[in-house]
Amino acid sequence: MAKPNELQSSESADFAAQICNHLSSVFTAPIASPPPLTTLVDEISSASTRGGKIFVYGVGREGLMMKALCMRLFHLGLPAHCVFDMTTPAIGSPDLLIASAGPGGFSTVDAICGVARGGGARVVVLTARPEKVGCASAVAHIPAQTMADDGAGSGRDLLPMGSVYEGAMFVLFEMLVYKLGKVLGRSPEEIRARHTNLE
Repeated sequence: MAKPNELQSSESADFAAQICNHLSSVFTAPIASPPPLTTLVDEISSASTRGGKIFVYGVGREGLMMKALCMRLFHLGLPAHCVFDMTTPAIGSPDLLIASAGPGGFSTVDAICGVARGGGARVVVLTARPEKVGCASAVAHIPAQTMADDGAGSGRDLLPMGSVYEGAMFVLFEMLVYKLGKVLGRSPEEIRARHTNLE
């Protein structure tokens, strides 16, 4: 007979496997555009080559994922900034804005993208609904469930609302940082050395 801790561990492992499998399926779904990883590696490495700064923006939990990406871009030695931070500089022609709009558009995301394009910057929009994206130089299509698709099925989802999209963002960004580290020639020691010591 299984002990209570063994049952709990088994249940947790089952939940974790289901979630990981769901997130993994996002990256095997067919899409009409280049994979989002390819788009992001190309755009960020190009911005680095031309000496541009990288800005990130998103709302809600998507915004939290974008902030996590910004931190890792900084660790890679790139001049990365979160829109609306007190130290965010002006955006211009050599720069890149990466914005997230899972359901295809938010009024604030659309406005920020418009300002960036008006300033001459390139704009990459991450989204699950590329057909709804207007103001972008490139689109990184993440074919995952968002708030816009929530409630389409019956029953209670293991990953509700926008959790599939947000989880896929985290996985995508981990792959991105790994690939960029190789493309930009950053060693693990160099990346680690940029981590804050004010903790």
